[in-house]
Amino acid sequence: MAVDLLLGLQWGDEGKGKIVDVLTKDYDIIARFQGGPNAGHTLEFDGIKHVLRTIPSGIFHENSINVIGNGVVIDPVVFVKELEGLHQFGIDYKKKLILSRKAHLILPTHRLLDAASEASKGKAKIGSTLKGIGPTYMDKTGRNGLRIGDLELDDFKERYRALADKHEAMINFYNVDVQYDLEELEKEFFESVATLKELTFIDSEEFLNQSLKNNKTILAEGAQGSLLDIDFGTYPFVTSSNTTAAGACTGLGVAPNKIGEVFGIFKAYTTRVGSGPFPTELFDGDGEKMAKIGNEFGAVTGRPRRCGWLDLVALKYAVQVNGVTQLMMMKADVLSGFKTLKICTAYKYKGETIQHLPYNIEEENVTPVYTEIKGWDKDLTQLDAAGQFPKALNDYIEFLEKELNVPIKIVSVGPDRTQTIHR
Repeated sequence: MAVDLLLGLQWGDEGKGKIVDVLTKDYDIIARFQGGPNAGHTLEFDGIKHVLRTIPSGIFHENSINVIGNGVVIDPVVFVKELEGLHQFGIDYKKKLILSRKAHLILPTHRLLDAASEASKGKAKIGSTLKGIGPTYMDKTGRNGLRIGDLELDDFKERYRALADKHEAMINFYNVDVQYDLEELEKEFFESVATLKELTFIDSEEFLNQSLKNNKTILAEGAQGSLLDIDFGTYPFVTSSNTTAAGACTGLGVAPNKIGEVFGIFKAYTTRVGSGPFPTELFDGDGEKMAKIGNEFGAVTGRPRRCGWLDLVALKYAVQVNGVTQLMMMKADVLSGFKTLKICTAYKYKGETIQHLPYNIEEENVTPVYTEIKGWDKDLTQLDAAGQFPKALNDYIEFLEKELNVPIKIVSVGPDRTQTIHR
């Protein structure tokens, strides 16, 4: 058996949660391999909208086991609120949800550090979600971090105190006005830790590899998107983890030769939250229309998403870096009503036309080169089969498949799990 991967190919918000939810019936185990509560995976079914931040998107399926891998960072306070949100649906998460001992903990002082660091940057802010993700990963690589497994140790509170004191000294160093009541934050933190300890902690790499030997099917779920990868994204406007296929190996302890299908998720257009370069960004009525119809606001942050035409140069790059074997196109319904659609197929880069993603895609260096294609008027949200697609949508899909050299197997035509068409 092999581990299949599901990854976002843009700047996040592609609709990964919905597709994991749709695919879960085919898998025994769903495993998150990186990121933290800055992720917002939205699922919609039975008329109810669910937003998951750390918990894998298979939690609503009765028979799936959900694993939070070693590459994830966990905020106990946020996590427990997520668990409380599951109570009303009668989900036995103590049976269905297990945590890697090697996953790192986000402390209250990590969030305060995040706020102080971002405030100190002034106009040079990178658009942090202020969830403490970056400082937690910094402690991880700096070999200072606390992990889920540390909660089982008798001296956890002493370890916590030493790290929190270090963080407070760092916050003072930034010399910015960050108001906080650490005693109150710590009270909530330790209450949440007590709840967390009621769950099952595992050596996840052993669990997953034994599961493969026992012919269990596993789907690895990524957070954010490939263009936010710490190594291969639009640095420094990136997240703090590896969001690409390679991150699944290090974030779960699974060898590269154990990876099977790589499902790549992308929107029929492009969006981005926060700061950073965005060559195809629109500042006109078309961009406003995409944002309005697509309800483009961050599921966790609530921040409006910047919208633009599909950037095929960046998408090809993500497909290549991840070794994508199947594509899933989300929000095709949002493009209904545009007479003409534009697809960025190349960049003008320092006087030269190129078709690869260069080191720097800031607007002073890059101008998108567009190919225009006819749009469609048909409302897609009521469709339930690919044979009902308008010709212009089929033309759009076929153009992308030819350029990317990877089949588009799923087209999403609305937020509900039923509005998912297999091709």
